[in-house]
Amino acid sequence: MAPPASLVALDRARLVLGTSVLLDDVSVGVSDGDRIGVVGRNGGGKSTLLGVLTGARELDAGRVLRTGDVTTGLLGQTDTLPPGATVREVVLGDLAEHEWAGDARVREVLEGLLGGIGAGAVGGWDAVVGPMSGGERRRLALAALLVADPDLLVLDEPTNHLDVEGVAWLAAYLAGRRPRSGNGLVVVTHDRWFLDEVSTRTWEVEDGRVHTYEGGYAAYVLAKVERQRVARVTEDRRANLARKELAWLRRGAPARTSKPRFRIEAATALIEGEPPPRDTVELVRFATTRLGKDVLDLLDATVTVGDRTLLEDVTWRIGPGDRYGLVGVNGAGKSTLLRVLQGQHPLARGRLKVGKTVRMACLTQELRELDRVAGWSVIDSITEVRSFTVIGGKEVSASSLAKRLGFSGGRQQSRVGDLSGGERRRLQFVRLLMDEPNVLLLDEPTNDLDIDTLTAMEDVLDGWAGTLVVVSHDRYLLERMTDRQLALLGDGSLRDLPGGVEEYLRLRRQLPGRSARPGVTAPAGPAAPTGAVAGSGGTAPAPRGPRPDAAAEREARKTLARVERALDRIHAQEARLHEQMAQAATDPDRLAALTAELADLTDQEARLEEEWMEVSEVLED
Repeated sequence: MAPPASLVALDRARLVLGTSVLLDDVSVGVSDGDRIGVVGRNGGGKSTLLGVLTGARELDAGRVLRTGDVTTGLLGQTDTLPPGATVREVVLGDLAEHEWAGDARVREVLEGLLGGIGAGAVGGWDAVVGPMSGGERRRLALAALLVADPDLLVLDEPTNHLDVEGVAWLAAYLAGRRPRSGNGLVVVTHDRWFLDEVSTRTWEVEDGRVHTYEGGYAAYVLAKVERQRVARVTEDRRANLARKELAWLRRGAPARTSKPRFRIEAATALIEGEPPPRDTVELVRFATTRLGKDVLDLLDATVTVGDRTLLEDVTWRIGPGDRYGLVGVNGAGKSTLLRVLQGQHPLARGRLKVGKTVRMACLTQELRELDRVAGWSVIDSITEVRSFTVIGGKEVSASSLAKRLGFSGGRQQSRVGDLSGGERRRLQFVRLLMDEPNVLLLDEPTNDLDIDTLTAMEDVLDGWAGTLVVVSHDRYLLERMTDRQLALLGDGSLRDLPGGVEEYLRLRRQLPGRSARPGVTAPAGPAAPTGAVAGSGGTAPAPRGPRPDAAAEREARKTLARVERALDRIHAQEARLHEQMAQAATDPDRLAALTAELADLTDQEARLEEEWMEVSEVLED
C-alpha cells in the first residue's frame, strides 16, 4: 500500500524568539488523513508551530514543504473578524443561497455552531459582528472556517467559549463527518477529552523539539510513560504525574474504559501498585472533621436573573467532602449558582444555610484581584496569604506549592504584572489554596491553562480535604476532579446525572427546541420535575434498544473472543518488538525496520479494536 500523501512538512526547522528556541531542528509532517493533536506547556511554541505550518510565521533556518494545490485554513486565538461585517458576510462570504442551503454539510455546521440556518444564536444573518461577545465571535470564525472546508484545517484552542454540547458536536464533526481523501487536521487544545475523541496522532512540543506519538491523549500518556520505562529513565515528578494520569484513564469513566483505546495489558502493568487518585474515605473523614456535618444547604430555592427563572424550588444539600461538577449551556446560570452559594446573588424564594465552620474560596473567571499585587514578586504575593499549608496530610511551603504548579525557583521572583494570562491563573489558584479554604468553588478553571498545569492542579486537589464545586465545559476535568455531576437544563431544575456528561448530552438531545443556543431557556423536556432534589432520586435510565436474539448474541460473543485472542497475539508481538528496539537503539537501520513492523502491528490492532467496539455495542444494547 502506498504511503499517504504529504500535505505539509517541516524539514530541520529552527525558529528563535528573543532568547527562547521555540523550534530546534524539527522535522515533522502532516499527511493525508492525519488528525494531529498538539500538546505542551504554555509558551512552549505550540501556536508558533501552527503559524509555521500555515505560512504565517517564517523560519530562521530549515524549510517548509507544501503540496502545491493544498488549501489551508487557520483558526487563531486572536479575533480578526471585521467589526462592521454581518454574520452572513463572515460565515457564508460570496456563496449564493441555493449553494449553501442545498449543501447538507454547510447546514450541519450552521446547526451545530450557530443554532440553524437562521443563525438564531447570534441574532440573525444581518446582525453586525462588532457588538457581539467573544464567544459569539469565536463561533462565527469557527463556522466560517468549517464552511470554507480547506484541505488542511489548523485550529488553535477551538473549544474556547464552547459549552459541553458544542465541544461534543465539534469532536463528532471533525472525527466522523469531515474526514475525506486529501485533507488533514492539526489542533492545539487543553481539552483532553476532545484530544482523545479527535486525534489519531499526538505531537508534544517540549524544549524546542516535537515528539510524535500514535493515538490520542490516552495513547500519548501510555506511550510517554512506556518510552521512559524502556529507556530506563529515572522518573521525575512529571513522570509520576503521567503514571497517575494513566491510572485514572484506565480506571476512569465507564464510557472510556469500555473502549480499548490503548493496550489494556500494558496499561495494567504500568499502573500496578498505583493507588486510586483519591482516598475518598479518608478525605471525607478529614473534611467532616474540618467542616462538621453541615456545609451548604440550598432549600426550596428559586433563583432569577431579570425576568428569567434559572432555578425554581430547588433543594441541594452539599456535604463535607462532596465533589460536584456543574454542566449546562452558556447562559444556563452556572456562574450565577456559584454566586448564590457565596451569598452574592439574592434568592427570589427559599434560603441558603451555611455551616458555621465553612471557609469558602472561589476561583473566578476574573483576574483583576491580582492588580493590587501587580508590582510584587510571585512568591511575595503568595506568602502574603500564608507561608505554609497542609495538603494530603503534609505541610507544604508556599514555594513548594508554587513549584508544583509550574513556578520554578527563578520564576517565583518575577513580577506579578509581567505574568502571562495562564501564569496569573495559576497564581490565583495557589493563593486560594494557601488561604486554607474548606469549601472551594472553581468557575471554568481550565481557562488559559495547559495540560501539564491542569494535571498538576488535579494532583494537588487529589490530596485536598474539603468540599469542591466545579463549573466547566471540560468533561475530562469534570470526570477526573469530581465524583458527581449535575446539570442546569434550562427548565428550572438542577438535574442529577448518574451517567455523567454523556447522560447530560443525551438529555439535551431529547429537549424540544434544543437548537436554541446560549441565553435561551429551553422548554422542559423529559427531565426530573421542577425542583428535583439533586442526588435524591437520580434519573430514570435511558430506554434501551431491543436486545439481540440468542443466536446473534452467541455469534457476537464468539467474534469478541476471536478478536481478543488476536489482540493478545499482537500485544505479545509488540512487547517483543519493544525489547528488540531497546537493544537496537544504536543501529538506525535495524531500528527503522523494527519501527515499520511496529507500525504495521499498530494498524492491525486499530482495526481489531474497532471491531471489538462494534461487537461490544451489540452486546450492550
